[in-house]
Amino acid sequence: MQEQNPIVLMNFSGIYREEEFWKNRQVSWIELQDVCGTNCYCDEEAIAEINKRTENYPTAGIHFIDSGNYHYMTRLWLTRMDQPFCLLVYDNHTDMQPPAFGGILSCGGWIAAALEELENLKYVILVGPDEAAYEQVDENLKDRVIFLSREKLQVMNDEERNWFLRETVSEVCNWRKSEGLQEDAEKFLPLYISVDKDVLCTEDAQTTWSQGDMRLTTLVSGVQTVLECAKESSGKIAGVDICGEADAEAVHENEANDYANEKLLEVFEGLFGKSDCE
Repeated sequence: MQEQNPIVLMNFSGIYREEEFWKNRQVSWIELQDVCGTNCYCDEEAIAEINKRTENYPTAGIHFIDSGNYHYMTRLWLTRMDQPFCLLVYDNHTDMQPPAFGGILSCGGWIAAALEELENLKYVILVGPDEAAYEQVDENLKDRVIFLSREKLQVMNDEERNWFLRETVSEVCNWRKSEGLQEDAEKFLPLYISVDKDVLCTEDAQTTWSQGDMRLTTLVSGVQTVLECAKESSGKIAGVDICGEADAEAVHENEANDYANEKLLEVFEGLFGKSDCE
């Protein structure tokens, strides 16, 4: 695989051209504005074209995937995982809705598709949706989902939230313990992290979807806790993606998003060197 920068900007809408967080860094651009059939739903032709344009980019990287309309991109990055792994998602929505149009991949159903189709995906840790939304999820999917609701987050302090994350990540990623394997088996499953900024309150982000009430400081603290947990366990972060931009026409609302992207990138930066991309 050719050398690539570990920070990747996926240009579906053009919104990143109006942001500053990436401009003093080495980044790779993947141009996708000309690909039809990508907004909210991604048809087979679009998937084939996206896969073609991303084929030289590894899952091990920090992928900015535009607005939540394109959150299905996480599903496409995860397809490349060739070993058992876990997935941590921050989102104001479950993204486990049944597809409205047959089996087409959508931003609202990509987690369900991943659970159903990716044999290597062992567990999903889902942080942020409200309890009523989770009640609508197919019961067959819940066996492999650890859920932290918006309501529970509201009554927890930072210490309690971070304790929950640390304990949960340690438990689900402890492959040897959960599967009863031998001592010399791989102990910590790789963890992929996906952040949709619609989990944040409107003071800290402006997105294309309904938003939660989490503060950016809480999100950053939680992510830092997860990264520390993985490091202490000699675990590997398999990849990262971030979405939740505003509409390209709403540039005047995008200052908060730019700041949030900067703070999240500061947390994740350094996880992946160019050697990981070769």
